[in-house]
Amino acid sequence: MTVNSATEAAGRPGEADGADGTGGPGVTAGEDPGGGRPPRSLYLGVFGLLLGMFLAMVDGLIVGTALPTIVGELGGLDQLSWVVTAYLLTTAVATPIWGKAGDLYGRKGTFMAAVGLFLAGSMLSGLAQDMGQLIAFRALQGLGAGGLMVGALSVIGVLVPPRQSGRMQSMIGAMMPVAFVGGPLLGGFLTDHLSWRWAFYVNVPIGLVSLVIVGGWIRLGRTERSTARIDYPGVVLLSGAVLALTLLASWGGVRYGWGSPQILGLAAVSVVALAWFVRVERRAVEPVIPPRLFRSRNFTLAQILSFLIGAVMLGVTSYLPQYLQFVQGLSPTAGGLLLLPLMFGMLGVQLGTGALISRNGRYRIYPILGGGVLTVGVLVLLLLGRQTATALASGLTVVAGMGIGFVMQSTMLITMNSAEPRDMGAASGTVTLLRTVGGSLGVALLGAVFTGRLHSGLADRLGEGAAGRLTGRAGQLTPQVLDGLAAPVRDAYRAAVTSGLHGVLAGAAALAVLGFAAAWFVREVPLRSTVDPDGPATPAGPADPRSPENGPGPAKPRP
Repeated sequence: MTVNSATEAAGRPGEADGADGTGGPGVTAGEDPGGGRPPRSLYLGVFGLLLGMFLAMVDGLIVGTALPTIVGELGGLDQLSWVVTAYLLTTAVATPIWGKAGDLYGRKGTFMAAVGLFLAGSMLSGLAQDMGQLIAFRALQGLGAGGLMVGALSVIGVLVPPRQSGRMQSMIGAMMPVAFVGGPLLGGFLTDHLSWRWAFYVNVPIGLVSLVIVGGWIRLGRTERSTARIDYPGVVLLSGAVLALTLLASWGGVRYGWGSPQILGLAAVSVVALAWFVRVERRAVEPVIPPRLFRSRNFTLAQILSFLIGAVMLGVTSYLPQYLQFVQGLSPTAGGLLLLPLMFGMLGVQLGTGALISRNGRYRIYPILGGGVLTVGVLVLLLLGRQTATALASGLTVVAGMGIGFVMQSTMLITMNSAEPRDMGAASGTVTLLRTVGGSLGVALLGAVFTGRLHSGLADRLGEGAAGRLTGRAGQLTPQVLDGLAAPVRDAYRAAVTSGLHGVLAGAAALAVLGFAAAWFVREVPLRSTVDPDGPATPAGPADPRSPENGPGPAKPRP
């Protein structure tokens, strides 16, 4: 289906994936009015989808600010980490399942179901009376959150052809700085002036607006309901692998040593589950992550880049605040605001590249440029020291932000262009999952480097005993507490934090170099300029004869 696809399919059996009929407000998949620009009504529909994505981005940031108050009222300090871990675990496990369910049973309905489940979990979390209830309801909320990002991306993928999707990806990029900065501020405001329960209740009005807009302004035509069932063995194996990897990333070097039986056991479970998962997916009728997606070199490279960019982005943004607070002596709020150059660098690049890609259809240069700029940006941050001016420390982050923006924009575009419309949900679920897992493992591995260098730096200056006491109380060592310690201890700790950050940056630079090298293998496969939700992907123009998508010989369109 292309233009007026819903009208052409009106007589076919099946269930509407969008609004009934073809009249009324909204936009139908495949509409491409003159001038090659998406219809104006599409932007309102996409705004509704973005609200759902915004919920997924901002929830953890709002709740994180409220956690100290939550513990003060509900108790259970020893269970605090599970409020976060339960949410992350269920989100990671549910992400690819929601994507595949959308491909099989309808993307719009699946997205709206995920929003509804997320809102139910939010309301119940706000009503929790003890820590056990809160953890259970956060797990339920995470199940819904797994479908927010992937659901919105898969709907956008069949509404907007890749040639025009740069503008939409720019809108997504614009939300990130708002979420990163506004989330903690909103969480603090709600907790201080209303109640910590509003950190969960605030999701409800936003989610309801999203449901109204998506329900009224998005139409995907009529699609035949699939008689196939979700690949449950694949779901179980993938869930087991993701759970093991997430627990490994959360516990490694924190609760258990990296060489402990618990961590080695989790690593073994993840490897065995992933190997078995690959075998099962090759035989499944409707695999959760179709192996056919990885026949495309560009798709595979985009997933590698997403994994690496997730590791670099979360690793750097997780440990820069340690430097800003302990070395620069800033408050958490001020430290967060000083990361704005990184966020705005990312936003500016995404807006610019989105417009350029929509104009000329060229994208191969951007992951290459992004890998190079990100490598330089991370290395530039090695200039940060104990005497670095605060304004300079903040400004230096902009280069890394630009590199992240180049890679994030291009990898999502390559993923959507490399997947057939029938696999759009699975493709968006895969790229989201790999970015999430990459971020978790990146934070864990780079965190181990940070902790190791922190301890060794303190041991060199203060002795092993004092180093053990300081690192053992790191969870309670705030900048205010540090200011009350003796001057030699303060100086030693600030020098050790700086050394730890440099170790993190060196590791992040190595990952960025790997991404830069991988980006050179991306081929310029023409972007599709039309959308056919029920049919095969068709490129915008003649395919590149050098592309591995077509093999040797004369150029021919993708089947």
